[in-house]
Amino acid sequence: MAVTKILARKGRLDIGIDYILNGDKTEQKILTAHQGCEPGRECRQMLETKRRTGKMDGVQYYHIVQSFKPGEISPELALEIAKTFAAEHLDGYEAVIATHVDRGHIHSHIVFNSVNADTGEKYHSNPRSYYCQIRTISDRLCREHGLSVILSGEASISMSYVEWLRQSKGQPTFRSMLEADLWESIEDANDLGHFFLLMEHKGYEIHHGNRLGFRLRGQERFQYPGRKNAVFTEDGIRAAILGNLEEIETGQRAAFADRPMFRPYRRRPKYTGFLALYVHYLYLLGKIEQRQYPPRMTPHLRQEVMKFEKYRTQFAFLRENNISTADEMTAYQSRTKETLANLMKQRTILNVRKKKRQPLYDALADVEALAPAKVCYENGLSGMEAEFARYMEAVRLLEQCGIPPEHLTQEKMEVYHQLAELNRQIRAERKKLALCREIQTVSQQMEEDIRKTETRGKEVEHDEHRRRFNVRCRFHIRCRLWC
Repeated sequence: MAVTKILARKGRLDIGIDYILNGDKTEQKILTAHQGCEPGRECRQMLETKRRTGKMDGVQYYHIVQSFKPGEISPELALEIAKTFAAEHLDGYEAVIATHVDRGHIHSHIVFNSVNADTGEKYHSNPRSYYCQIRTISDRLCREHGLSVILSGEASISMSYVEWLRQSKGQPTFRSMLEADLWESIEDANDLGHFFLLMEHKGYEIHHGNRLGFRLRGQERFQYPGRKNAVFTEDGIRAAILGNLEEIETGQRAAFADRPMFRPYRRRPKYTGFLALYVHYLYLLGKIEQRQYPPRMTPHLRQEVMKFEKYRTQFAFLRENNISTADEMTAYQSRTKETLANLMKQRTILNVRKKKRQPLYDALADVEALAPAKVCYENGLSGMEAEFARYMEAVRLLEQCGIPPEHLTQEKMEVYHQLAELNRQIRAERKKLALCREIQTVSQQMEEDIRKTETRGKEVEHDEHRRRFNVRCRFHIRCRLWC
């Protein structure tokens, strides 16, 4: 399933091009393509088109992002779809295409000039062009390649990238929490006023206007769920509550909704060291076997959810690697550093090998990119002398090396693939080291928080014991006076 969006940019053109052509994201620029421009001269040619047409101001370029469902598509197919999309929708526009594989989902970027090189007209982006052209073409290409698409009529929910990323990983978001609270309040409310009261008890501030807005106390902006779902408008909520009451009166549903019970107690393994520290901290937060029923999400608890998710990730890391003590943590860091050093050594060897062959690799790229310029020069077109000279120089260099171009191309792809794999492994090892350092810092804060909590608990217990003792003393004194 492809989710496509288009962004208008007024900033520097070279920054956008350099971003999508990043070698670490594109398998050392293997997953890249060009339309209407030459590699290495993209920005220069796009600016020349703007100067020729006298349209240097306003939007400099457009940036299309095409994201696919994780595990549904290969990088090569994603690049092919992006190239087909650009050829069909961006005819006459100079474009740079790249597929990024640095994240959990494969996504393609298309940066194209805001001015058409053939007609001199500027591209206009609006809702009609998006739904009637971009979205339509993208969905059709996905269907042709057996990929899923967003069906018409499905709720389209706009969200930030961070929110989408958390949702794709199954992590809670403020939007999902709000919708869950809205449904729960609708099921429990007797009328609209009772619904508002229940939402206020959950910690929300309500904006009564053209649309109902909700925000947690302390949040900066209101969220308006009725924009995407008509049920969450004032009329929709009133109708839903009325429907619930009618079902209760006719006996189709119970007056009190059954709440799921907490799962029964299960004996867990005894943890020590860091694992025991995390378990104790989660118990104090109320996340482990402390209540019989799930607690309502208070504003403070909602702010702690993000922190809890981070701690859970760290806990899983410690359990998977069997790290319980500081010595085991130090030993794991030493092994990881050693592995990282070996990987960086291998990368250095490959980079030296690549540097020695780089003139030949550049010659291969020049032969492929300048082949159309050679044909134009041989047909008598003027202005192609420099490109033709570069082409002949590249051919001469390839002939002198004595290596067939097919073997050289295969060698180049193998080197770049090995470098990309080493870069991924290096990033993974560095992430492990960063996680270890974060755990060492957090564990100290956990110990301090646990100590403060236990001290406060003892103080409360002592005060309660003293209060009860004083009550008993006063009672005995009064009994003696009465006697």
